[in-house]
Amino acid sequence: MPVQTIDSSGGNRGRGVGLGLALASAVAFGGSGVAAKPLIEAGLDPLHVVWLRVAGAALVMLPLAVRHRALLRRRPALLAGFGLLGVAGVQAFYFASISRIPVGVALLVEYLAPALVLGWVRFVQRRPVTRAAALGVVLAVGGLACVVEVWSGLSFDAVGLLLALGAACCQVGYFVLSDQGSDSGADAPDPLGVIAYGLLVGALVLTAVARPWTMDWSVLGGTADMNGTSVAAALLLSWIVLIATVLAYITGVVSVRRLSPQVAGVVACLEAVIATVLAWILLGEHLSAPQIIGGAVVLAGAFIAQSSAPAKGSPEPVASGGPERELSGRSAAA
Repeated sequence: MPVQTIDSSGGNRGRGVGLGLALASAVAFGGSGVAAKPLIEAGLDPLHVVWLRVAGAALVMLPLAVRHRALLRRRPALLAGFGLLGVAGVQAFYFASISRIPVGVALLVEYLAPALVLGWVRFVQRRPVTRAAALGVVLAVGGLACVVEVWSGLSFDAVGLLLALGAACCQVGYFVLSDQGSDSGADAPDPLGVIAYGLLVGALVLTAVARPWTMDWSVLGGTADMNGTSVAAALLLSWIVLIATVLAYITGVVSVRRLSPQVAGVVACLEAVIATVLAWILLGEHLSAPQIIGGAVVLAGAFIAQSSAPAKGSPEPVASGGPERELSGRSAAA
């Protein structure tokens, strides 16, 4: 039937755009730590930096929340879930975990999320998983182990590891919830509206946890040291809010709509690589040979998963966005 004739070149372009957006999201998210670390060293509590990040982004996105207020009636569970898991949950669990175990270990455990996404797709949604997608995840996780040099500071603190796993599970929620309704055509929830309300929910939750009224607000009026260079604290906060949060979430959610949760999840592993490279350039934290090799392995894993062919006999492969996802992606991005 003519209605089922799909331009494969258009589908490839859609996947290319989705991959570009996922990479942009990874770069934006990866830059948050480089900007946040000087603020923390200047005297701000890490949890206060997280609150400033989410609350500031929520204010920026507030006009979009008003515009898409119909989502409160149509998709209240989606908005609450995205705010609790995709915004507040990931941040809170991660910062709690690094108070007990090394940052590298916590980061590695958190970025097991792409593997958990594949598990969700295979065992909960009961959809096929290509061998290439599974191989891409294995390579990505193995490469991350080298990037964070997990062998240099492993600590078996059970509570800390469970908290990091909680961050990974929340990240799964972020990718899965970002994909909700992407196959609904014109009825798909607008991704900008979902992000806006997610940030609002996250800000409310983090307000109760972070207690910002105890924060030393004077730090924001001064400067912070970035590898010997004084940078205005307000400028660093602006980067965290506008680039590392607003832009990162927008490009991330739209990329999931154009690709799939598991592909976007694997590409998101590049955040750890990007964060390490930026720390090397801007903070003087040099990369070792294993970290460079690990970064290359992560890139290879992301590429393999994104470019893998559908499993034979699989009407809706999970390794790449199909034509249907391209059509819904156009609608969501409109």
